[in-house]
Amino acid sequence: MGALDPACTALGDILDAHTPTPGAEAADVARIRAAVASGDPWSRTRPLHVTGSAIVVHPPTRRVLLRWHDRMGSWLQVGGHADAGETDPLAIARREAEEETGLGDLVPWPDRVRPGLVHVVVVPVPASATEPAHEHADLRFVLATARPDEVTPETATARLRWLAMPEAFDLVVEENLRTTLTRVAALLDT
Repeated sequence: MGALDPACTALGDILDAHTPTPGAEAADVARIRAAVASGDPWSRTRPLHVTGSAIVVHPPTRRVLLRWHDRMGSWLQVGGHADAGETDPLAIARREAEEETGLGDLVPWPDRVRPGLVHVVVVPVPASATEPAHEHADLRFVLATARPDEVTPETATARLRWLAMPEAFDLVVEENLRTTLTRVAALLDT
């Protein structure tokens, strides 16, 4: 797969439409572009591969949904890896969010027509019994639900919590997710 592959071109277009902040985010976008140029950026066999995730919001109550992640030992956003043939990070984030929350009405927010990235970040993932340590090049979106009470955890250990923004900031330990939440809070304030 090269830079002219349609799946890579689409990912490049999404990155082109996003304006990263100078510093770490701009450096992470550059690393993702290099991964796109050097092969399949979605392959889980690569030490750096692209993932799609989302902060799920209920705009009328200004709450966000976080998920307990056993492997990382912390409260995180929902999302994950591409399935075979998937190359649209927003579609990946939405599919993963639906699977992890049971919410079937998730829509890009605040703009359904041209949803944009809210944050791009490369995050380390520790080794597990089945995978070596690696990195996720995570493209983060915002998805909204009109039916927050229908939330259903994917598994008994994958707890879900609706939180007001101050509560979310209190629970989150990952600085990169705090950055994402800051950007989502600004959207909720508009």
